[in-house]
Amino acid sequence: MTEDINDNVPSRQRRRFPGISSRAYEHPADRSALVALRKLTGFDTVFKALSGLLPERSLRLLFLSDSVRVSDAQFAHLNAMLRDACYILDLEKVPPMYVTQNPQPNAMCIGLDEPIIVVTTGLVELLDEEEMRAVVGHEVGHALSGHSVYRTILLFLTNLALKVAWIPLGNVAIMAIVTALREWFRKSELSADRAGLLVGQDLQASMRGLMKIAGGNHLHEMNVDAFLEQAEEYEAGGDLRDSVLKILNVLPRSHPFTTVRAAELKKWSETRDYQRIMDGHYPRRDEDKDTSVTDSFRESAASYADAVKSSKDPLMKLVGDIAGGTADLGGKLRDKFTGTGARPSDKAAGPDTEPTDGKPEQNGNGEG
Repeated sequence: MTEDINDNVPSRQRRRFPGISSRAYEHPADRSALVALRKLTGFDTVFKALSGLLPERSLRLLFLSDSVRVSDAQFAHLNAMLRDACYILDLEKVPPMYVTQNPQPNAMCIGLDEPIIVVTTGLVELLDEEEMRAVVGHEVGHALSGHSVYRTILLFLTNLALKVAWIPLGNVAIMAIVTALREWFRKSELSADRAGLLVGQDLQASMRGLMKIAGGNHLHEMNVDAFLEQAEEYEAGGDLRDSVLKILNVLPRSHPFTTVRAAELKKWSETRDYQRIMDGHYPRRDEDKDTSVTDSFRESAASYADAVKSSKDPLMKLVGDIAGGTADLGGKLRDKFTGTGARPSDKAAGPDTEPTDGKPEQNGNGEG
């Protein structure tokens, strides 16, 4: 059962964003995908019609029967944060929120017809009030963006993939969809982190929360600057082989790596876009119907181009070089992976000249 936002006005004064559209804080890749989906006539109707095939009612009954529903009588401080977050982001209905017993720090927003928010006891015990406020804002951001629908589908398909893992072709088909949804969901997490910052309006609290999720309740042993340096080292370190390993490591994950999330959030907090939102200049919900799919994809492409250009990752730098016409794809890949390169004598002799010793050239692994 949902609660009208006007029935409970939070006592804490924070900057509020009346009528804010989720487009204000959505990551470009997340935003372009959602705008395209929303423009499809009847998409939401058809998608939600699948609810009869999905165990949403079962999930709701499970949390109702085996978790603690947040209210003025239970976890009152979380209830106040929830109302506060909905008030700040002007979410019309306060979604039900549950605390479930699980030592793993986690939170999620699921639901097809209406979103519900679930946080684990591990998370509640780990974070202080301001850190938790950012997390609650993060989940309310998911609700405002409509992410709960796709998150529920992902949860269902992940469980289904486990059940049909013994059917080779069936599992491959499902995992292809799951992989695509996970890629979108990782982008949506960056969007929701921004929503959490808009609600908490305390960058340091957001940073501390991410640090605790990564390293536990040992803030006296951690340092924000050093934590962010890890993200920079992760992005810039290694060679192309490490870049490929990074991709393989992140594929099975629903969330981006924690240091990367922290770095992305700090970067966004320093942009003019963030400052404009805080000054009251942001896209409005009543303008969503006029949003251009083409413009959204153009913004997304521009964002990725800028990311590639500024990235320190070896693979992204290579992509940037190739796009700029300063590199040969095959030669660059060979040189980067094998550690070999054209010898000065080879360049002088020309591309058609055979090695002077008459033997085939070898790559860095000693193979012909």
